[in-house]
Amino acid sequence: MATGAQALTFVVAGERLAIPAGEIAEVIRAPAVSRVPLAPPSLAGIANLRGAVIPIVSLAALLGSADARRGERVIVLGGGSPVGLFVDHVSALVPLESARAGDDSIRLLDLGPLLDGAFSEARGGGRRSARHAAAAVAAVPPVAERAFFSFEIAEQEFALPLESVFEVIALPDTIAAVPETDAAMAGVITVRNRLLPLLWLPVLLGLQARPSDERRVVVAALGGTRAGLIVDRVKAIVRLPDADVDPVPPVLTRGRQEAQVRAIGRLEGGKRLISILSAEHLLKESAANRLRDSPVEEEVDMAEAEKGAVEQFVVFTLGDEAYGLPIDSVVEVVRVPERLTRLPKAPAFVEGILNLRGKIVPIIDQRRRFEAAGQAETRGRIVIVRIGDTEAGFVVDDVSEVLRVQRDHIRAAPEIGSGRIIDRIANIEAEGRMVLMVDPQELLEKAEQDLLAEMRKGAVTPS
Repeated sequence: MATGAQALTFVVAGERLAIPAGEIAEVIRAPAVSRVPLAPPSLAGIANLRGAVIPIVSLAALLGSADARRGERVIVLGGGSPVGLFVDHVSALVPLESARAGDDSIRLLDLGPLLDGAFSEARGGGRRSARHAAAAVAAVPPVAERAFFSFEIAEQEFALPLESVFEVIALPDTIAAVPETDAAMAGVITVRNRLLPLLWLPVLLGLQARPSDERRVVVAALGGTRAGLIVDRVKAIVRLPDADVDPVPPVLTRGRQEAQVRAIGRLEGGKRLISILSAEHLLKESAANRLRDSPVEEEVDMAEAEKGAVEQFVVFTLGDEAYGLPIDSVVEVVRVPERLTRLPKAPAFVEGILNLRGKIVPIIDQRRRFEAAGQAETRGRIVIVRIGDTEAGFVVDDVSEVLRVQRDHIRAAPEIGSGRIIDRIANIEAEGRMVLMVDPQELLEKAEQDLLAEMRKGAVTPS
């Protein structure tokens, strides 16, 4: 080491430690950290550092201390794969030789072996390759079915074809009014630096809007234009076989409201009906033309319109963390029933089974598997996911939105900070948040998939 080399000293759990200054990129205040499920215990989570996603390690936990609190500072190590280290506080720069000699009770750390030992599985490629996952999905035989996004208006259930829905967002507190417009026009809002016109869907359908604290905005393509539809409550993603989707009887197509409904979806043996709206005919032609010509409407960027430029995810929450699943892997989303049917000798990780239109679906408590903090405030939702040739339902706290993310905002998860199940991270800087993207093929181990397959073979359809 050259003469004059220095080491940075700091304190962790009451012990004075040091790292060669040449290994350090910078020292920052402790940032907001997103917890990664099923990660090694010394991984505190991941953080956004000026657009880059980096893993944050609890140095106290890495050193085996029982006092593994998050520190006030983070030391960011340089190199090809930056890593942040939580420390209690930073002390001073001292000569490296002094730190190596243990002067002033300083212990010089060799971080390479420590990190390699704690995260060897993550660095060793514990995650299956994207090609392997894609092959597993491709192996699933195609099913003749249609996908819809359903919501509630005036206590009636409606849906739009999923391919016409861009995303679902919270209704903002501030909406800019647009003068000289009809009652259906709520105003405009800004979504990721773009103006979006908002429409009251109850007014468009001739229904009475009702007070609701669960209102959401469904951003959809309507007759060649993009607009936000205000709905009372979001219900679920629903996939229906073609046989369960019936055209609207001609006798019902005489009025304006009925003409906007193109089909009726039958669920639960016909006990639950969903009116499927026509995205192309939801607006009168004159209204659609005005909306397209309005200065608030902007054309979809050509780069975004190209196939593969954007991806859609269903975002669910567990505790304070948000996770995303590729929308193609989500079969549907349903509310947790009052009671789940339990099967004797079912695997321990299975909470029960759900009869979904005559199909047995095992239900798994994802909150417990992800070791989410706190208690769920509601019964939650069940996200039914297709994993290889298996379908399983995962109980989550809530399904908050359908998110449309440009591909250049999605990064591969850092190897040291992803665990087995998180493969990518959506870094949405404009909104100051990150969404951890779950690899659906990793939600269940291969052995668990085999157990579920055997369970389904022996299961009796519950009444």
